[in-house]
Amino acid sequence: MKKLLAGLLTLTLFGTTLAARADVTLNLKDADIATLIQTVSEVTGKNFIVDPRVKGKVTVVSSSPMNEAGLYETFLAVLQVQGFAAIPAGDTIKIVPETNARQDGGGYNSGGSGLPIDEIVTHVYAIQNVSAAQLVPILRPLVPQWGHLAAYAGSNMLIISDRAANVVRLEKLIRQIDLSGDRGIEIVKLEYAGATEVVRVLTSLAQGDKQGQQDPSQRQIAVIADERSNAVLVAGDRTERVKLLEIIKQLDVPVGEDGATQVVYLKYADSENLAPILEGYAQQVNKGPAGAQAAQAAATAAGPNANGVRVLADKDTNALIITAPPKTMRQVRDVIAQLDIRRAQVLVEGIIAEVSASKSSALGIDWAVFNGDRIAAAGLLDPATLAAVQALGTVTGSSSSSSNSDLAALGLLGNGINIGGGRVGGNGTSFALLLKAIKGDGDSNVLSTPTLVTMDNEEAEISVGQEVPFLTGSFSNTGSSNGSSLNPFQTIERKDVGLTLGITPQINEGDNIKLKLKLEVSSLVTGSTGGAVDLVTNKRTLTNTVSVEDGQVLVLGGLIDENMNDTQRGVPFLSDIPLIGSLFRYRSVGNNKRNLMVFIKPAILRKQMEGDYYSRLKYNSIRDLQMSTSSGGNNAVPLAGAQRILLEPFDKYVARDAEVRQRAQAAAAAEAAAKLTPPSPGAVAPDTAAPVAPTTDLPPVDTAPSSPPPSSPTLPPIELAPPPAEPAPPADDAQIAPPPPQP
Repeated sequence: MKKLLAGLLTLTLFGTTLAARADVTLNLKDADIATLIQTVSEVTGKNFIVDPRVKGKVTVVSSSPMNEAGLYETFLAVLQVQGFAAIPAGDTIKIVPETNARQDGGGYNSGGSGLPIDEIVTHVYAIQNVSAAQLVPILRPLVPQWGHLAAYAGSNMLIISDRAANVVRLEKLIRQIDLSGDRGIEIVKLEYAGATEVVRVLTSLAQGDKQGQQDPSQRQIAVIADERSNAVLVAGDRTERVKLLEIIKQLDVPVGEDGATQVVYLKYADSENLAPILEGYAQQVNKGPAGAQAAQAAATAAGPNANGVRVLADKDTNALIITAPPKTMRQVRDVIAQLDIRRAQVLVEGIIAEVSASKSSALGIDWAVFNGDRIAAAGLLDPATLAAVQALGTVTGSSSSSSNSDLAALGLLGNGINIGGGRVGGNGTSFALLLKAIKGDGDSNVLSTPTLVTMDNEEAEISVGQEVPFLTGSFSNTGSSNGSSLNPFQTIERKDVGLTLGITPQINEGDNIKLKLKLEVSSLVTGSTGGAVDLVTNKRTLTNTVSVEDGQVLVLGGLIDENMNDTQRGVPFLSDIPLIGSLFRYRSVGNNKRNLMVFIKPAILRKQMEGDYYSRLKYNSIRDLQMSTSSGGNNAVPLAGAQRILLEPFDKYVARDAEVRQRAQAAAAAEAAAKLTPPSPGAVAPDTAAPVAPTTDLPPVDTAPSSPPPSSPTLPPIELAPPPAEPAPPADDAQIAPPPPQP
């Protein structure tokens, strides 16, 4: 019977092929599925690749003829009933079990429905208004187990792999869900309230509302403040927007007369400097149409102030007392919030190095012949030098005593070898000879390293030196015609002699520093006479404005000076005679060299850790110097009971102060908590409580070094090229911050 049915089917299909693909009537009972696949391939002209696992018997009953398309749809339906699927793969169609249909893939379809309804297709659908991830749990029950459904959050897309009919059904469902709804954006301009403050309130309200929702993503809404136009942007569903707009309307109301005056306590800025700036700004704001109207209304209520704006500074509390209309008040407070910020500091290290060397030599004979009035008739000596020769003979001669004037006259001879001789008499002719021979070398190395810290855009100055008196005038009593006497006097002016460094830094973008600098270094010339008369000073001044990077070493200026002197004097004609000409001439040669360079290195201090880093370096350097001097030097005559002052270690010093501050803060917090908490019936009153022993014992100060003293520090050589950058502050905060207090 089965063979007969198969034969009838074959004959019928064969007749159909000959009749130019006429309609086919398909009736099968327990026919082999492989025979059905072969017959459909011959009728439709399609090529099939059959998986070896595709086996079974099929039964098809048809009461009316079918065309080619109907036959193929019936064939796909038979495969679906049997648990198989037809997957297009180019020019062929693969017939595989449904469990492998997802791995084998299917025809890609971007939304059209041109494929047969029972073929396996893969569809990628772009979601426009809702989250694709939220659709996955909704659509998963509608997809068979072997199908595929996933969401790609990056582009908000859904990937579906299933039969074409089910994919089309899912697409219709997605279109109904993926609707724009009432989402939109609204801009609300505020008149009285500040946009930033309103957004802060709405954000806090939304966060509290989301805590009671199981799925906060179902109510997506965004609120943004535009400070420039003082407006609030609200984006989200219409229902949520209506709620927020109503809240904003209730918040944007005038504060009334009670809010016309406010006190603002500043954190960093100076109230006296900020008050005139804010008052000028507020008056400019009120010049606008809306501001003028508000200012006029406020002026009517306030009284004498025509603009309705007044800003007063309280120096004691560093606070501002502001009286202004509500709108102007909000704008002024916004300006205060931007100006009252912590400013960075700048540490400036300067290096002033001066190296000088001098060489001199002199050799020759001075002589002169004088008459009785001590007037030189001939020679190279002046009367003052003649007096020095006479004093030399008096001091070194047979006389047992010498006057102070003779000793003073010896100072005119100068350093070196001085040999004099001659005859000096009260009247008659006198003569004198003086032989001079001297050679000198001198070197000096002066190094000054001033360090100064100041805030951004603040002027600072350090001055180290002495006040030296200079004689500017005198008056002596020479008598008067009327017999009255006058007291002689001198006028003296004191001037600073030493080092003065003044800086004004300005921190720019990218850690660039604009530095205004004024440097003055002055000193007394060695060998100046005592007292306030004839004092000679060396003065070096540098005024400059430079741009330097953070941590960069920059040379500001310098001077390289060399002076050479060659002096020769002698008797004409006689000094040129060979051999004996040296007896009639005198020659001195001198050479002075001076090198002066000024360097500077700024560093920006924005955080406490950076300030602690540089403070530690300076603190330890001076402490090491103390330790080296306490153990070294001249200890030949020890002082009984004497004890040198020595700084304690930096960490110990910082920890001690930190512990005191922590205890003070804890005591203040406990006192505040006690005021808020009512006393219990059995509590002891503060006045009757037992006294508590103080617990602010401080650690003793070390008076002796805890480690062997280092060798005496030496100054490093100065390099013209910038040295390598200093190491960054240590990352370990424990090395900078004080250790926790010990119980």
